[in-house]
Amino acid sequence: MTRIIATFFYAGYLRPAPGTWGSLAALPVGWAVATLFGVWGFLAATVAVFVAGVWATQAETAGKDDHDPSEIVIDEVAGQWIALLPVIYGAGMMNVDLLALYPGWIAAFVLFRLFDIWKPGPVGWADRRGDALGVMLDDVIAGVFAAIVTIGLAALSHGLLMR
Repeated sequence: MTRIIATFFYAGYLRPAPGTWGSLAALPVGWAVATLFGVWGFLAATVAVFVAGVWATQAETAGKDDHDPSEIVIDEVAGQWIALLPVIYGAGMMNVDLLALYPGWIAAFVLFRLFDIWKPGPVGWADRRGDALGVMLDDVIAGVFAAIVTIGLAALSHGLLMR
């Protein structure tokens, strides 16, 4: 069970770039969760993925030298979903189909991958912790950064900063 969770149903075994595959796999599942359960259900699922991810990562890395093997991508799922939160919230507030905000989905995906790979400031700090919580936290922080920039881009796109 921990391997299924940690690899997000084995998406982490896809090559090359398993982290990108994990983030991509998070998109349709996130869409389904948000469609079925709304923004609050999506938020609850994001918290559940984080908690399950810490548990599964801890179990999968116990006694191993590599604290963050590339096949563990549940952290990318949590971070990607955090990056998507403002898009899903915005769709709910505007009462539009989730996919109508597809530029936000693309921005959240690209920005999350950028921050996850670049690891600026606190993202890198969390990554260097060397434990399961650090594995999850670096992607959570990258997701928060991506969400903030996605909100800024949406504001620019909708002219809110131009008034």
